[in-house]
Amino acid sequence: MPIPDYQSLMLPFLRLSSDGEEHRFRDVVEQLAAEFKLTDEERSEMLPSGASPRFNNRVGWPKTYLKQARLLESPKRGVFQITGRGRALLNERPARIDVALLNCYEEFRAFRARRRDRSTSRESRAQSALSTMETPEDALASAYEKLEEELEAELLEHIKSTSPMFFERLVVELLVKMGYGGSREDAGHAIGRSGDEGIDGIIKEDRLGLDVIYVQAKRWNGTVGRPEIQRFAGALQGHQARKGVFITTSSFSQGAKEFAGRIDSKVILIDGERLAELMVVHNVGVSTVGNYEVKKIDLDYFEGE
Repeated sequence: MPIPDYQSLMLPFLRLSSDGEEHRFRDVVEQLAAEFKLTDEERSEMLPSGASPRFNNRVGWPKTYLKQARLLESPKRGVFQITGRGRALLNERPARIDVALLNCYEEFRAFRARRRDRSTSRESRAQSALSTMETPEDALASAYEKLEEELEAELLEHIKSTSPMFFERLVVELLVKMGYGGSREDAGHAIGRSGDEGIDGIIKEDRLGLDVIYVQAKRWNGTVGRPEIQRFAGALQGHQARKGVFITTSSFSQGAKEFAGRIDSKVILIDGERLAELMVVHNVGVSTVGNYEVKKIDLDYFEGE
């Protein structure tokens, strides 16, 4: 039989997790391949990029989507298990689980609209994907943005599960890749752990150290409110810094954002989504698995014809 599309895999994927045990992705891939009676040839069919088997790639999407809808969870790195919400959905005996059904969950809708500044344009592009008027170039661009969005969501999950020491290295490497802090060694010496699973320190704004930036970063579970940013602004003065960067793996309240925008000091707030986005842009914690070349006619070549 042909390789099933990723939405057709969602319900079987969740059913395989219904025992409540912890499961590994590679085991579910094998079980689903057996359930759909895929041949060795179908199992070995690769993506055009050659990065991975097509079936494995398709199974990865249900895992991501079901987790974002809170039907699955990852109690620890590398494994997942069904949630109470997932069991409740299976008890309703749905004939199919697809994106339309997952849109019933607030968390999944938020996940789809997570890219704040580009969410409106992405939504319009997603709608246009249903239209036959979409060009192949538009479809390719939409697919690329979708892959990037999924990558950032999974990246943020990994960030939240890292140790304090690893998180410190991650922040240092990102700042250096962005051009701050001088060398990695300089930035590493300037930034240290704050004792509450966070880090703080003064780094150079440029390699010459003509100005400095006060940095605080913490793996936060709840929303960071205005009081935390007020304390951060006070710490700026204590460190004689005019610029500051506050990094969190969660999000900032509206009050925190408004306060940061009103004070004299220049304070940049980086929430978890923005942190993951910056890591992708600056190639921290990610790697390229494939490239597609889009070619067009070279009109200059035929100029003298």
